[in-house]
Amino acid sequence: MGLIGTCFGSFCTVTMAAISFTTRSTKTIGDTLIDAVNAVGDKDFIAFPEDRRTYRQVHERAVAIAKSLIALGVEPRDRVGVLLPNCIEYAELYFGIFYAGATIAPINARFKARELDYVSRHSRIKVMITSDLIDEHTNFTDLLDEAIPGLAGANAARPLQLAAHPQLQRCVLFGTKHHPAYIDCASFDRLAATVDTAAVADRLAGTAVRTPAVLFYTSGTTAMPKACVLSHEAFMRQGVAVVERLKFRGDEKMWLPLPMFHSSATQTLFSMLTCRGTWLSMTHFEPGAALRQVVKEQVTTMFPAFPTITMQMLNHPEYTSESFRSLRTVFNVANPDMLRLMQERMPHSVQIGGFGMTETAGSISANSPDESLDERCTHTGTPLPGIEVRIVDPETGATIPANQRGEIIVRGPFVFDGYDRPESGDTGLDDNGWFRTGDLGAMTEKGGLSFLGRLKDMLKVGGENVAAIEVESFLSTHPAVNIAQVVGVPDEKYVEVAAAFIELRPGASATEAEIIAFCQGQIARYKIPRYVRFVTEWPMSSTKIQKFKLRDTLCAELGLR
Repeated sequence: MGLIGTCFGSFCTVTMAAISFTTRSTKTIGDTLIDAVNAVGDKDFIAFPEDRRTYRQVHERAVAIAKSLIALGVEPRDRVGVLLPNCIEYAELYFGIFYAGATIAPINARFKARELDYVSRHSRIKVMITSDLIDEHTNFTDLLDEAIPGLAGANAARPLQLAAHPQLQRCVLFGTKHHPAYIDCASFDRLAATVDTAAVADRLAGTAVRTPAVLFYTSGTTAMPKACVLSHEAFMRQGVAVVERLKFRGDEKMWLPLPMFHSSATQTLFSMLTCRGTWLSMTHFEPGAALRQVVKEQVTTMFPAFPTITMQMLNHPEYTSESFRSLRTVFNVANPDMLRLMQERMPHSVQIGGFGMTETAGSISANSPDESLDERCTHTGTPLPGIEVRIVDPETGATIPANQRGEIIVRGPFVFDGYDRPESGDTGLDDNGWFRTGDLGAMTEKGGLSFLGRLKDMLKVGGENVAAIEVESFLSTHPAVNIAQVVGVPDEKYVEVAAAFIELRPGASATEAEIIAFCQGQIARYKIPRYVRFVTEWPMSSTKIQKFKLRDTLCAELGLR
């Protein structure tokens, strides 16, 4: 018998219509999938253009993955790194890692060797899983060989022993390629036969709702990405809240073009798990293929999030006002004029937005489809059920009245458990559980939340957080650079891009092209400055460089608002 029949046969099968989202108890992600298999096992859960999986198939694959991981020595709460493009295997790995009682560390597929080295060491990954699926675009094994000293010459027949990465014991390579340091896909699958299914049941039973589920890395104000620890409860409560707010139904089909290492993927995937809908994605976003997938699958809700993606589909020659007739809701974050434009071009859908971040498992506020167009265009909805939001004075922490700008702080069941900083113990949460987002916002008298910019020194490039200090830190390693300062400037495609202002060392010389070339292949492409300007004097306050003046100067030069 399978895992469900062996260990969960006594569970009552309940249809979604009989469940109240607000009253049912929180379960782990694994238990929630098992409930869904009992209820709608043969329904499609994951769909890509070239392949799809039912709930039962995802469960069966998760059991097999968990058994293979246990055979490799993965223990409860161990970290398993996943460096993959969007694919069905990625979704199966999420659940397989949870079934093993472990924590998944999804790694940004745009990272270069320097970032991969840091993340794999800092996260204390025990098993790294990657793929050859997009070798023609990005060769992950080459990147990892460069990032992890000694890996290229290792032998997969025995556990790794790498001085710079002592926690890393095994690497697994999905696909058809072979690499001497990696366990290949067929060998990984064969390992499952060496572990009894009851071991997976034990791991599931030993996983609590507050067990760490995902270790997301996000750029902060430090020089390298920060690790956010998020529990099963955080994702499940957030999934329930999103389903309620957006009025998702059992026939929901959610399409996501964004990367699966991002919290937008977990938010949408687990909200579909909660309502037992279908989650759709694609490996490479291409507007024509995306449009055809959405039309063919009769998608009911889209989560493109950024106008650059949505507008490419709306401007495609195949698009007509009838193309999105099946869509009930579309999630985008943009300025009011752009939101109105997109709404006008999608007459059958309701344009909604929200506000959130990695540290909160995704959205903490979202519009309701019942709100008016003006409400949906002027604020990002009210806080989701269970979430507390305050607008405070950044200096004093005092609460600020309605409609006045201040820092957004948040607490609640789907706020993260803190940053993984074993060296300092600083979690990023205060003694009362409040998280200071570093974002500026305001709330209306009715509780509508608006995002008004960033308080901390951060950029948002195509939806990716970029810490100015991280780019500055890297630029300072150039032998000609004395001081580097990075600001964000507006961009039509990516909303914001990086620009660097550089003071050269005495007697040194460099050009804009040389500085940009220095960054290529060393830091993720979206972090590379689009513009470089050289200065000999800095605009100063009494103690600090006034970055806003640098930004204003460049915007004036480029004719940007």
